[in-house]
Amino acid sequence: MFSPFARPLYVMAKAAGSACDLACSYCYYREKTPRGRMDSATLRSFISQYLDAQTQREVQFVWHGGEPTLMPLSFYREAVRIQKELGRGMIIQNCLQTNGLLLTEEWCRFLAEEQWLTGLSIDGSATMHDRFRRDRSGAPTHDRTLRAAEMLSRHGVDWNVMATVNAANQWQGADFYRFFRSISCRWIQFSPVAERLTTEGQLASPDEPGAITPESVTPEGWGQFLCDVFDCWRQGDIGEVYVQIFEATLANWLGRPSGLCSLSPTCGHALALEADGSLYSCDHFVFPDYLLGNIRSTPLLTLAHSEAQRRFALKKLRVDEGCLKCEFHFACFGECPRLWFLPTGRNYLCEGYRRFFSHTASAFDRMADLIRRNRPLPRSL
Repeated sequence: MFSPFARPLYVMAKAAGSACDLACSYCYYREKTPRGRMDSATLRSFISQYLDAQTQREVQFVWHGGEPTLMPLSFYREAVRIQKELGRGMIIQNCLQTNGLLLTEEWCRFLAEEQWLTGLSIDGSATMHDRFRRDRSGAPTHDRTLRAAEMLSRHGVDWNVMATVNAANQWQGADFYRFFRSISCRWIQFSPVAERLTTEGQLASPDEPGAITPESVTPEGWGQFLCDVFDCWRQGDIGEVYVQIFEATLANWLGRPSGLCSLSPTCGHALALEADGSLYSCDHFVFPDYLLGNIRSTPLLTLAHSEAQRRFALKKLRVDEGCLKCEFHFACFGECPRLWFLPTGRNYLCEGYRRFFSHTASAFDRMADLIRRNRPLPRSL
């Protein structure tokens, strides 16, 4: 017998597998084994099983990649049709994460009509973005991505930004933030690039030794970047601009669920589904050791509650003693286990987080106090 999830189950679906029209030099997915394109039978099976696995009326489908818009728009129209057929009585939301290069007026009309939240991958200004985000011919992509943002806005699509923090922008946090304010972006999510290569030049799994890549952010750069962005944000944008890591940190300051798996006490509730139905423990752990099975032969719910996934979820409870004793352990819980590759066993970005938490502690103390007293937060601190 299965016990219900204590929090919602999320599955990141990769309908086009690892296929992408870009060749970002920092991509952690570029070397994944191609799984083809998701067929109609797998799509229907996934939607049915995913809906059945939910314990709440609200359910969120996340379409990711690779580049999900390499699938024809008809595929996503079919997905919506199946969701409406099988999900009667449920509140269904769809999210699409895209580089935007293949978006058209027809795509945007669909996203607007079906109210799909759309994430655009932008790494800041043209100088920052085009350093590593090039297409397969080596051409820059910043201008085309901004055209996609303009088109989404014109059609009334709710869109936000997923931005990587890397060697090209880590020391330019203030300029980075001001750029996104200049294009009226009100929701920003950061993803630190921290990848390693094996001696054979392949991307190292979290369990393999490897050398950090030149595109990766440094611990010092990550900490300084977060501090610089926070200092801009706190000067008039509190409550106006949503910066995911700040909101998650504030939630931890209040002792509430952060909503961000990397800053949660445990993980394992956000899985990755490949185009052929293969289900993995996490998007950052799509390696053979973390393959749970295939939903075409084993129910998704069975795989999500498997012993292998239970062990994965408990990874974050096995941090080293120094991490547990850290005054800021409550704020990050060791962060993501994929980055626990320092000789000490601690997170690669540990010192960066300590710098950020130390720099912002008084501000989070004040915000948390105001919230506990049911007082409104000021726009500036």
